[in-house]
Amino acid sequence: MYRNNNISLYIIVFFCLVFSFSNAQNQNAITSDLAQTETLILQAKKEIDNYLFIDAQNTLDSALLLAKKSKNDKNLGIIYYKIGKLQYISEDYDDALKTFFRAIEIQREINDYINLATTYNAIGKVYLSLEDYTKALDYFLSSATNYKKGNLVKLETEANLNAGKAYLELKLYDKATATFDDVIAVSKQNKYNKLLASASLNLAKTQIQTNNIDLALENAIAGHDLAKKNNYEPILDRSYMVLSAIYEEKGDLLKANDYLKKYIELTNSLLSAKHGFFYPKNQRSSTKSNVTDYISETETEIQKRSNKDTFDQLTTVLSIALITILSLLTLSLYKNNNIRLKSNNVLHKKNAELILAKERAELASKTKANFLSTVTHELRTPLYAVTGLTNMLLDESPKPEQVPHLKSLKFSGEYLLTFINDILQINKIEANKVDIEPEVFNLKKKISNVISALNNSAVDNNIKLHLEYDKDLPFNYNADQLKISQILINLIGNAIKFTKDGDIWVRAKKVKNENNIYTVRFEVEDNGIGISKEKQELMFESFSQGSIQINRKYGGTGLGLSIVKGLIDILNGKINLKSDLGKGSLFYFEIPMQYTDEVIKEKKINLFKDISEIDLTKIKILVVEDNKINQMITKKILNKMKLNCDIVDNGEEAVDKVKTTAYDVVLMDIHMPGISGIEATKIIRTFNKDLTIFALTAVTIEDKMQEFNEAGFTDIISKPFKQEDFEKKLFNALIVPQV
Repeated sequence: MYRNNNISLYIIVFFCLVFSFSNAQNQNAITSDLAQTETLILQAKKEIDNYLFIDAQNTLDSALLLAKKSKNDKNLGIIYYKIGKLQYISEDYDDALKTFFRAIEIQREINDYINLATTYNAIGKVYLSLEDYTKALDYFLSSATNYKKGNLVKLETEANLNAGKAYLELKLYDKATATFDDVIAVSKQNKYNKLLASASLNLAKTQIQTNNIDLALENAIAGHDLAKKNNYEPILDRSYMVLSAIYEEKGDLLKANDYLKKYIELTNSLLSAKHGFFYPKNQRSSTKSNVTDYISETETEIQKRSNKDTFDQLTTVLSIALITILSLLTLSLYKNNNIRLKSNNVLHKKNAELILAKERAELASKTKANFLSTVTHELRTPLYAVTGLTNMLLDESPKPEQVPHLKSLKFSGEYLLTFINDILQINKIEANKVDIEPEVFNLKKKISNVISALNNSAVDNNIKLHLEYDKDLPFNYNADQLKISQILINLIGNAIKFTKDGDIWVRAKKVKNENNIYTVRFEVEDNGIGISKEKQELMFESFSQGSIQINRKYGGTGLGLSIVKGLIDILNGKINLKSDLGKGSLFYFEIPMQYTDEVIKEKKINLFKDISEIDLTKIKILVVEDNKINQMITKKILNKMKLNCDIVDNGEEAVDKVKTTAYDVVLMDIHMPGISGIEATKIIRTFNKDLTIFALTAVTIEDKMQEFNEAGFTDIISKPFKQEDFEKKLFNALIVPQV
């Protein structure tokens, strides 16, 4: 038994050693293949640089086999790029594009942005040769962007030079001039002589088009001299052509002819040298001609061997028929293969263009979001002053003749704030940043509250509001009541706006019930001015209203219905419209809602005016705000609530104050000189975890919520705020824990 165990152990050890040895061999083989592949890539580069294109092709074919064997995607992408480069040099542009697109598929997948930039640049050159200048420009700009990320200044400059060439061909001379000027400046600074020579000549070509002949001559001579000094023959060749064109414009036909002769002579020399590096294309015989020759030869041979014997004649006919059928099959396969290759090529191109368009769209979307965030903050900050000062003036017994002006100012401020909020809401809906937040609520009561809130506006227009609630429809649901309120407020508000001396009916009806999921149909009907048929199709688009005259007469931003449509889509519902001019409109939408029998607890809110047993003078509040007007407004609001405060105007002072004074609440602005409110809060949290800190901010809350939470804010108060909301938040922070 013991001996058998030993034998088993020896066998296991033996196989482990064999397995380890095999793994080591495999690893060594992979390492060897990788090293050999990289050596072949370097060899191919040298061969291309020395114009040994046939040798380079053979080297790259060997490298491709090794790269596939070792499964090294980075090397595979580089090899495809270099093969495409050879195809581009030999003017096989379709094959070059196909190969380049295979390279970028691999490079995008492994995030090889530097080599991706190189391939983008090469694709741009192909499109430049194909005279598709718009596509060429897109790829050159994408190449420059990726090079810039990698801080590769010379390659970025080269890509920008190519972009300038595309601008020139597109006749965008201002952009071409600016691009070439930038390339010249960078090239001079870094002594990129070849790029400098080329940019100078291209700038001269641009200046010819804009009739700046003297400047063109100056730049052309500079490019020519630099190319001649450094023996840049292709650039020197182009310089002769540019100088010939310039002297022709100046009327010096002798010099123009002289430079033209030099251009033709050098061009012929370069073309001869280039053609010598490749096998002639006529060596590639077509499959069709080979098959035809083969059929002909076979028929001749059969005829020579034929005799009058019936059996031999039959054999000959059958042989010819068989060969003909095989030949036709071969031709068919050949054509099908060509069609498939062309289709794949088109798909590769379109796929690459779609990915490029997607990247540019994502960049545009981010730029738009950043712009909206900045503009929002810059608008909300002065709005805080406008609404705050207006409310203060209205509360301080103004003269009777001043009241209408102050109310107009308040209305304008609130209208502008509504407009900003509507734009942000649309932006969030389009960016899919709006989440569903369900809570238990009473639907009938919610609709009644919305109607009650809008009743004053209805009374002003002599309108009666009617609620019709289906008796078969339960009251309590677990759904997003805030979004439902927003939808109803927008629809009923629109109905009030476009109705005079009439009626509005708000209805809630049961459509169906499946497993306590009720599909509820909401209707808002009025007998107002109505909407024309041609305008109804556009009613749910942003900034769409009936007409300019209606916009001026009735007001509004034209965003309400677009927001309604977006919110209903989020709630998995659908909305429709029926309307006739002069007879009124009916908006109706259906959304699914989860029924619940859970008891709804009423929330009772107490404000500071109800507090008598607590000494408010002992409550200490610190206001951190750099804007002097906002400091005054916030202090006035707090004093009106019988609360006192200290004020500092930067984050450093706020941290020092909190260290030396026991505050109950800190109202912290976000954007300030020195350290921001977020940084100041993070510092305070290192030594005081329990202090109540409100972010008093004009930024878009949803976009910064995670950052605020991570910094350690207790809650957020968005500027400009309503005084009642401000009071409630302070009450909950200061009074509730003490009661």
